[in-house]
Amino acid sequence: MIVKAISGTIQGVDVQTVDVEVNTWDNDTPEPGHDSHFNLIGLPDAAIRESRDRVRTALQMNGVPFPTGNTTVNLAPANLRKTGALYDLPIALCICAYRRLVPKEALEETMVVGELGLNGEIRPVSGVLPLAMHAKAMGLRRMIVPYGNAREAAAVREMQVFGARNLKEAQAVLLHPGQVEPTVVDIDEMFRNALHSRLDFRDVKGQASAKRAILIAAAGNHNILMIGSPGCGKSLIANRIPSIMPPLTLEEAMEVTRLYSIAGLVGPDGGLIVDRPFRAPHHTVSDAGLMGGGTGLPRAGEITLAHRGVLFLDELPEFRRNTLEALRQPLENGCVTIARSSGSFTFPSRFMLVAAMNPCPCGYFGSRVQRCRCSPLQVASYRGRISGPLLDRIDIHFEVQPLPREVLMSAHTGPSSDDLRGFVLEARERQAFRYKGTGIQDNSVVGGAALDRFCALTESGRLFLQKALEVKNLSARSYDRILRVARTCADLNGHAEISEEEISEACQYRTMDQQLPVQNW
Repeated sequence: MIVKAISGTIQGVDVQTVDVEVNTWDNDTPEPGHDSHFNLIGLPDAAIRESRDRVRTALQMNGVPFPTGNTTVNLAPANLRKTGALYDLPIALCICAYRRLVPKEALEETMVVGELGLNGEIRPVSGVLPLAMHAKAMGLRRMIVPYGNAREAAAVREMQVFGARNLKEAQAVLLHPGQVEPTVVDIDEMFRNALHSRLDFRDVKGQASAKRAILIAAAGNHNILMIGSPGCGKSLIANRIPSIMPPLTLEEAMEVTRLYSIAGLVGPDGGLIVDRPFRAPHHTVSDAGLMGGGTGLPRAGEITLAHRGVLFLDELPEFRRNTLEALRQPLENGCVTIARSSGSFTFPSRFMLVAAMNPCPCGYFGSRVQRCRCSPLQVASYRGRISGPLLDRIDIHFEVQPLPREVLMSAHTGPSSDDLRGFVLEARERQAFRYKGTGIQDNSVVGGAALDRFCALTESGRLFLQKALEVKNLSARSYDRILRVARTCADLNGHAEISEEEISEACQYRTMDQQLPVQNW
């Protein structure tokens, strides 16, 4: 007898339907000591192959006799490699349907995922949210998932999600579909209860110029590089940037939660991730850890987990050169493509890059606190670890100065994160109105003919920019970055055209384009 259940597999960030087909029967005259054969086919990995023992034991512990004849489980299509333990529950329910403990027809209309414990407990698995989204796209309206994944999957509207703690509860969903209540979540309540970061910019004393640069970066979603001596507050500032960024929209929250679900990083409470991600990998991170990859099917890296949020790279020159150079394509395109023999996989990676570095190897070049011990060659070599093409993709680079003692000992004052977020939201609203219908989301991605259309300059602004290009000898990409940052400055000031003052301010945020000063040696 052949029984079928519907499940799925994740390839990169995409979902493919997997039909779990079970063909089994009982041997009427089993020989003494004969053990029934359990065959798994369809390119299963080691975790799936081990399901034969988990399923057999779980069924027997719950009073379901395991078939005494040969049992063949086919995971179709056969040419797709399957990973994980999420097929335990559909296989077990197919055998329950063979025993007529659940209706075969109901099983064929339900997507089922879940890992079984030996006592029949159903354990959470990764990737439930994208599987639920895929089930809805298939036209299915019912899904059985582990209880720990129920809130996550229930975020998909118009999908009946039943969270089961054990095998008996999963059977009850198929036997009595009208008597078991599906899991319901209040998405609006999730957004109202969003953490939105407990870190506040009011904790940052002084640093008015740095706060202004951060405000511009958040308003236009620009990449930034902070240069400053140790202890001047670079990490303190970076950690608070998500607190002034606009809240995630529902569509963005679904994108982020989908990625975290695949990576198995959704919290124990489940539900949508409604706060902007903040990822801060150590400088020893590998290429695969940052960009994504690994053996077998590639997995998302840090740049994908930072999608719609902030990627903070502290001690930027300490990262491996090839790792930093690999960032160039994602920064430009908002995605990363990983090629393997089994195919190419594209991961989204539209994030705000926040990088920090010391001005020199000892960290005190130009400092008023301590004398620099580095030679000009050492400083040039240290800064040279960051290539020009990578710097061109960072819109804003500025210096963070150490705090004077009187400021350090003063009370915490200045604008809070809520105050700064208000300015950011006003600027983003102007951008949304200006770019409506163009597919452009913010100033950081304006390019090509759109620069001429949306970055109109006053006459004095045009002359100032022309002079700046001659003096600084900037690249074409740097020119684009200056215009984009100036456009954001104008949005914050409420100006339709970009003025000379706003061009001047944007040019000041190209610190690394300037020649190294010679003082302090």
